Amino acid sequence: MTSPISPQLDRAIDLLRRLIATPSPSRSEDATADILQQWLADSGIKGVERLHNNVFAVAPGFDPARPTLLLNSHHDTVKPSPAYTRDPYEPTIEGDCLYGLGSNDAGGSCVALACTFVDFCSRTDLPFNIVLALTAAEEVMAPEGMRAMLPCLTERGMRPDMAIVGEPTGMVPAVGERGLLVLDGVVEGKAGHAARNEGVNAIYRAIADIERLRRWSPGRCSKLLGQIKVSVTMIEAGTQHNVVPALCKYVVDVRTTDAYTNEQTVEMLRQAVDYSTLTPRSTHIQASAIAESHPLVKAATDLGLKPFVSPTTSDMALLHGIPSLKIGPGDSSRSHSADEYILLSELNSALLTYPKLLDQLVKHLSDNG
Repeated sequence: MTSPISPQLDRAIDLLRRLIATPSPSRSEDATADILQQWLADSGIKGVERLHNNVFAVAPGFDPARPTLLLNSHHDTVKPSPAYTRDPYEPTIEGDCLYGLGSNDAGGSCVALACTFVDFCSRTDLPFNIVLALTAAEEVMAPEGMRAMLPCLTERGMRPDMAIVGEPTGMVPAVGERGLLVLDGVVEGKAGHAARNEGVNAIYRAIADIERLRRWSPGRCSKLLGQIKVSVTMIEAGTQHNVVPALCKYVVDVRTTDAYTNEQTVEMLRQAVDYSTLTPRSTHIQASAIAESHPLVKAATDLGLKPFVSPTTSDMALLHGIPSLKIGPGDSSRSHSADEYILLSELNSALLTYPKLLDQLVKHLSDNG
């Protein structure tokens, strides 16, 4: 490596190898949660807690009068791809590559943020509180993950005012990501014999509504994320060629923005159709956008990092209303792929960059305070 080597690199590699070697598919992360909880305790962190398989800790000296920064990444993984050519649970180092399931998404971010949290727990000059949350079930956004973690912190008076979310971005800061709605559309008609011009054709009604959805445009456009994108992606109707269909079903993929909440978007789309009943499968995956004037963004740009809009979703989508920056080691294109790996140089870069980012945040908040 040509850059300086972080004194935490060996510890981080050791922890990451232990996580890789321990299967942790979403909703079954008990063992990796055990590892992380014990590692933090062994690192001198007092009061490490567990909520389901979420592991969290609060830096000493929490002061409710100060803003709270959340450091978050996840330790669950997808199931290994059938295309793997190596054991997904055998952490193998070859040159600069550390292979293994979850190494890139998001083990590298998880261990680097944990190391950063440990280092900053001894700091007494911080104008903000720090909470570390290494969450579960991120890959499926299940209720046991961040959807449980955030209410828990809120109930304790520790709701974050801002967050750094660790995901593979090449240590480039993502300042936004689109939200997602999947709507099930149902249109009713009346069955009849096709030869006798009987009935009410549910397909024709659906076509009329689908055309309305195709042409629909909201009143507001997000400065960062652009317009909401609506795509009808599946359709199903009919039982046989000579029966006018009484029912038509279709699926709508909606990529939402911060101009409207998901709930508002659902209501606007319902108003746009005449015959369809539109039912969202979930409204949890909200769009996220952080202002360029926010201290987190300024801290990142101070380091010469150029913000971008991420095409992928993360736990940032569940931190609705909390300004969040997504940044971490690795490459998003390796996520969920066979023979996943992270570069040790990428992990080293994260271990060097996260503390610098927090130091710049200290500067901005101290200057403004």
